[in-house]
Parts: sequence; C-alpha cells; structure tokens
Amino acid sequence: MSPPPAVAQEVKPIALAVSEGTSGGIDAAAGRKKYAPMADRLSAALGRKVEVVFVREFAELEKGMKDGRFDFVVARPSDYPARGLRDYGYQYVANAEPEGHCMLAVPAGSPIRTLAQLRGKTFVLPEEVAYMTRFCRAELRDKGIDLAKEKVFYVREQGAIPFGLENGIVDVGGMASYSGAIRQWREKGHRVLHESVGQPYMPVVAGPRVSAEALDLARVTLLGLSADEQGRAFLRQLGIDGFTADGEERLRALLEWLGV
Repeated sequence: MSPPPAVAQEVKPIALAVSEGTSGGIDAAAGRKKYAPMADRLSAALGRKVEVVFVREFAELEKGMKDGRFDFVVARPSDYPARGLRDYGYQYVANAEPEGHCMLAVPAGSPIRTLAQLRGKTFVLPEEVAYMTRFCRAELRDKGIDLAKEKVFYVREQGAIPFGLENGIVDVGGMASYSGAIRQWREKGHRVLHESVGQPYMPVVAGPRVSAEALDLARVTLLGLSADEQGRAFLRQLGIDGFTADGEERLRALLEWLGV
C-alpha cells in the first residue's frame, strides 16, 4: 500500500506588530484596518500573508519582541523599536518622514525669547517616564538646562499642557512635533520657542529571524509607498510624508541619548 500523501502544513502569517501607544485612541479592529494597506503591500512583496497585530500596551509590545512573536514592528514612540535593536536582536528597516522633535512652546505674549531665559521658569511636560518628556529633557540637557533643578509639572493628558500655558499656570511646555496639540497651538497664534534636534519617528524594525532578502524587500516596499496615489493616501492617514532608510545610526544611539 502506498503511503498517504503528505499533508501540507499551513503557512503561518507574518506578524506585523503596530503600536501607537496608549494615546493612539483607536481599538484593535480600527488599528488593523488603518494599517491594512501596509500589510497588503508587504504581503505582495514577500509572497506571504502579513497580519497586523495591533498592540496597545508598551509592556505587551516589549514582551512580544523579547519572545520573538513579532516579525516586523512599527511603533511610536521610537524608544520601543530602539529597544528592539539594542536588546532583542531586531534589525532596522526604515523610519517615517518627517522626523520627530521636542517643541518647547510658550504663549504668544510670553516675554521669554531664548533658552537661557528658561532657567528658573516653570515647565509642563507629559508623564515623567513618557518618551517625549525624556526627549525634551535630553534636548534641554544638551543646551545646558537640567530639569532636575527646575520646577516641572508632569501631566497625563496632553491637553493639559496648552491649558496650563494659556492660563498662566506654567511658563513653557514640551510637546511632540507630530502631535495635534502643537498644530493647534500654532493655529491659535502661539509660539514655539525652540525646536529640538530631530530623531527617527515611527521606526520599522524586523525580527532576528527575518532574512536579509525579506528585509530588503520590506524596505523597498515601504520606501515606495509615496510613488503612487494609494500609497500616498495611506501615508496621509498616518500623518507622514513617507519612509526613509537613513535613520539607523541615530535610532541605535537614541536610548543612550535619552539616558535609558
């Protein structure tokens, strides 16, 4: 009797983990739909189904990288993909354009005109452990201002930052360049006192098991999204101009710069 034909094993989908952090404001179903165009493009390029895994909690994202559950990760804030590179053997693929900045904002009528004038003033920033707070702290450190020696309010809700500034509770606030809060701040006619050095925004990294060939295909796919209208529509939905592959060195140095 002839042996039974071999049963073909189902090919496991490629896992694309997506995290917009706790401030993303969308649920898993909406997140999967939002990033479906990226998954579809990668599926076509890699010849295998790519499945979006939307991750809300940072602890879950980091554990997934540590355990090797995610083949690709795209995330904001940028420190978690950076942890993937430093701690879990992940490989750099690309990052979004434009890059991210800490924006130090003051009201339109503020007498503050220089960074030096911030010494002795009152600051408002996101939660103390938040990426953008660490970002602003590192930028100010490099400019000679130690926030440990200044009066700082840390707030959970980003909307509390412009509120505190507009109501004279604080003198200067730190906001992300890619946030809606800073866009609205400028639309109201208020000022940005200082824009920090740029750092890679929304990086994409690949797991240690992803082959060099697959990584290259993924990179070419992401960099090509801006070449057609469907791709550009997806990029606009993310609030970015496109992807670039020139941020690896800075992403690998990011955690040390942040002091974590």
